[in-house]
Amino acid sequence: MVAADRSRNVPPGGLAALLNTAREHGAVDLAVGTPRWPEPDPELIEHACAALRAGHNQYEHPDGNVELRTRLAESLGTPGIAPDPLTELTVVVGGTEGLAVALLSVVDPGDEVVVLEPCYEGFLGAIALAGGRPRLVRTSPSGWGVDLEALAAAFGPRTKAIVLNSPGNPAGHVLSRQELDAVADLCERWNVTVVADEVYSAYVYGDQPHVSVADVPGLTERSIVIGSLSKSHAISGWRMGFLRANSALTAVLRKVHIATTAGAPAPFQHAVARAGILGTDRWRPAEQMRRHRDRAVAIFTGIGLRCAVPDGGCYLMADITAVTEEGSDEFARRLVTGGGVAVVPGGFFFGDPRDGTRFVRIAFNRPDETFDEVERRLARSPRRWS
Repeated sequence: MVAADRSRNVPPGGLAALLNTAREHGAVDLAVGTPRWPEPDPELIEHACAALRAGHNQYEHPDGNVELRTRLAESLGTPGIAPDPLTELTVVVGGTEGLAVALLSVVDPGDEVVVLEPCYEGFLGAIALAGGRPRLVRTSPSGWGVDLEALAAAFGPRTKAIVLNSPGNPAGHVLSRQELDAVADLCERWNVTVVADEVYSAYVYGDQPHVSVADVPGLTERSIVIGSLSKSHAISGWRMGFLRANSALTAVLRKVHIATTAGAPAPFQHAVARAGILGTDRWRPAEQMRRHRDRAVAIFTGIGLRCAVPDGGCYLMADITAVTEEGSDEFARRLVTGGGVAVVPGGFFFGDPRDGTRFVRIAFNRPDETFDEVERRLARSPRRWS
């Protein structure tokens, strides 16, 4: 068998081996981003059950349930310039399909795609599947902001797209308006499309607000926004995502979407549309999530790690060099086997895993009792981590 070249460039997804080790040792999971907090809205669950019983068990229109797209449009964007639900929104099977569809729609084999590093591992996989070549731009560990000179140097005649993620995974950086304006200038100069993963936009904690690329002059007409309810509403198993783009781009996205999945789960689309959780004050978990963030930072700085406090999202990147000379793979393994706590080695978020050897990623979308247990386990042998 001869595998396609693009499959050879897809990252191996080695996180599964770490999670198997974590399960073997009964470790508390602060590794994967699957929400353990908040719990899904109870009314949302009831609406899903009602939709199943009402017979919404066959294919939905590939573009997505119209009522759901209308609710999404009402919850997005600056008031008065919301997207057209009929021509500018498409419901997809989670943010993962949305990412793949976006890149397959705008990237040809050999095209270059700019990516800020550290980054979600799935970005590099999706770029590889599209046949693209990543151009990685390192951000600064002091706050994970963008080096604008390095960003400009990454653009060129072969650049076709840039992937942004704000708030970011793994570091939680929220892109500033200055950073977004710089991206806009570069994209206009080089005729580049922005693919913006904004799935964590519900979780912003600092003075820096989340600004969608769809609301930035110069990016509005050349952007594809990826949204998802997996983390924001704690329904990752439902695979509810969406794509926002202008009508011309949306027409292309919908063709690729049909070729990949043909549509997202019908009963869950009905449930989300009718549960009244989009764009309302009924569902505002960010302030409580900020408390979980602060507790995670306190716990891990308490054992000597250096943590840049994230402005958004549900992860933090911690520097381990103050407590160990070993790399993050070894440190994470020792934390699992000796401390019973699972985190992710930083190498998963860099094009060259060696560049992440001083960091680990910690998920903090967890309930209080999880952090209680983490504190108990780490306190059993406080010298173990130095």
